[in-house]
Amino acid sequence: MPFKIPKIPPTTSKSIRFPDDIIEKVEKAIQGKQCTFTAFVVEAVRTALESLEEEQTPQDGPEE
Repeated sequence: MPFKIPKIPPTTSKSIRFPDDIIEKVEKAIQGKQCTFTAFVVEAVRTALESLEEEQTPQDGPEE
């Protein structure tokens, strides 16, 4: 498969406030890794949204 230059998805800048302790924990978690604060937060939000969607989706299986 030939190499394709990836497209950057459209983004919107949002300004949000984090408690200082959360900022410290995130910065500690990403220290020494190839990850930005923004990338960490975006992935955390994606994971949280997926989890919410799974909770809201009726599960197939026997009803009791």
